[in-house]
Amino acid sequence: MKIIYMGTPDFAVEPLRILLDNGYNVVAVVTMPDKAIGRHHDVLQSSPVKKFAVERGLPVLQPEKLKDPAFLEELRAFDADLQVVVAFRMLPEVVWGMPRLGTFNLHAALLPQYRGAAPLNWAVINGDKETGVTTFFLDHDIDTGRIIMQERCPIHETDNVGDVHDRLMELGSQLVLKTVRAIEDGTATSVPQEQFMTDEPLRHAPKIFKETCRIDWNAGLKPVFNFVRGLSPYPAAWTTLVGEGGKAQDVKVYDTHYLEADHSEIPGTLRVEGSTLRVAVPGGWLYIDSLQIAGKKRMQVADFLRGARITPDMHYE
Repeated sequence: MKIIYMGTPDFAVEPLRILLDNGYNVVAVVTMPDKAIGRHHDVLQSSPVKKFAVERGLPVLQPEKLKDPAFLEELRAFDADLQVVVAFRMLPEVVWGMPRLGTFNLHAALLPQYRGAAPLNWAVINGDKETGVTTFFLDHDIDTGRIIMQERCPIHETDNVGDVHDRLMELGSQLVLKTVRAIEDGTATSVPQEQFMTDEPLRHAPKIFKETCRIDWNAGLKPVFNFVRGLSPYPAAWTTLVGEGGKAQDVKVYDTHYLEADHSEIPGTLRVEGSTLRVAVPGGWLYIDSLQIAGKKRMQVADFLRGARITPDMHYE
């Protein structure tokens, strides 16, 4: 069986590794074009999937447009039986409909919940206690195809999205392997997502932008705590520190813990006690454990406080 593999970030590397290590014939890899980085955008950076594919000697295709006739001709020439997609991009039907056995995707959520680009982040932001991975056949609409397999995974209150990412990367890799094996031996079944619907409203997972990551100190203690860990370590929640004379600077917040308590402080008010920094939030105090001032490295709050002068009028907005 010949397989075309499509993916871009670190999350997509491990499933590819497992397929290769189990002897599957991955005839080519499709990934995003190299990204221009650097001050002058004069350095090209390969995706993690491309780097791994090159190490393993696999042909790599990097189309700018997925409907480009030259790309389609090149893809068709591989005569793949199956396409596997992990964290790539939305495919047109001319691509996902090409292999005789179809195209399936690994999605980092328990579909039909969290359709969209950032399921891991939103599950943690929403305070969910459980998530998982789903394999499903692609169809015309994003993340709506027939479900093949699912595996569940707990989300602990001590987890940030990086912890959940690593756990699901391993779980998802094994699910990709199980799904490929089932398709290969003809035992794979798939069911419409409607069969997984419950009375619970569907939650969506839209793409996250910088403004999405701004902390709302009025949101409540648990929501702010979950918001921070749902964006840590990347892309990171942020806020604006307003100091003397109204001077403002942006601060990324990575790790926190909380204390439920009654108080009358304005949300966003800062209080320093020894080597601790806490922020007033409705319902209690959020203690900041690590942060990053714009233009500086990430640091523990104790190190930050050694070099910072916190005045009574300073606050987060």
